[in-house]
Amino acid sequence: MNFFDDLSIAEIIGYLASVFIVLSFVFNNVRTIRIINAVGCLCFVIYAYYFEAWPVLIPNAILFFVQLYYLFIKKDKA
Repeated sequence: MNFFDDLSIAEIIGYLASVFIVLSFVFNNVRTIRIINAVGCLCFVIYAYYFEAWPVLIPNAILFFVQLYYLFIKKDKA
């Protein structure tokens, strides 16, 4: 039996979220870190919404908007 056969789309998104969050620690450029981290946060928001995991959804939604703020409004700081 293949591990991937039993995964739902939500679980795949959850694993992708983890990969993006960990991957964001690999880069040195702050803008790149923010972009990758924002993708990871958004994936976690989708994952958490599916499972109604509010303690996961709320901080990741906040962090997603913080990343967007620094990427698009405070560009000089990103």
